[in-house]
Amino acid sequence: MEIIFLIIGLIVLAAIIIISIKNRLIGLKNKVEYANGAVDAMFKQRYNLIPNLVATVKQYMQHESTLLERLVQLRSQAQSPGITDSQKNELNGQLDQAIKSFNISVENYPDLKASEQFSRLQASLNECEGQLAAARRTYNATVMNYNNAIEMFPTSIFASQMNYQRKEMITATQTEQQNPNVTNLF
Repeated sequence: MEIIFLIIGLIVLAAIIIISIKNRLIGLKNKVEYANGAVDAMFKQRYNLIPNLVATVKQYMQHESTLLERLVQLRSQAQSPGITDSQKNELNGQLDQAIKSFNISVENYPDLKASEQFSRLQASLNECEGQLAAARRTYNATVMNYNNAIEMFPTSIFASQMNYQRKEMITATQTEQQNPNVTNLF
């Protein structure tokens, strides 16, 4: 009789362990999706600011029309349905570079910098960029926890059964990793 209770106890304990491991993996997967959603929300906020910024500066920046067109083009591509996360990250990396180039170009237009509307939009964009950087860091930390869980024993066994795959972190592009040449800015 005691052996039966012992066997039942071990089965219940094993079931509890299995359920807790699977629940932990599901929770980590959901945290990654939530963090990815936060990054997407920040990208959308930035996408919504770009047309207002472009409309405001168009009259001032006649010569930089190609840069403005590039901003709009990248925004449209990044919002296209059906693009993968890696394509979206690549486009947003290119958009980061275009925004940096745009900010450098603004220095040539003192009337534009004095515009109150432009200043508000620029401040909103800077705030959005800061929040986007924070959302990216949160996403990468969450992905690291998830990837660790699906690769470490014993959770790796259950992760493979649940068909969980590694997630890619958001990384800097080659251009972003290089030191800027500030002499070209002056």
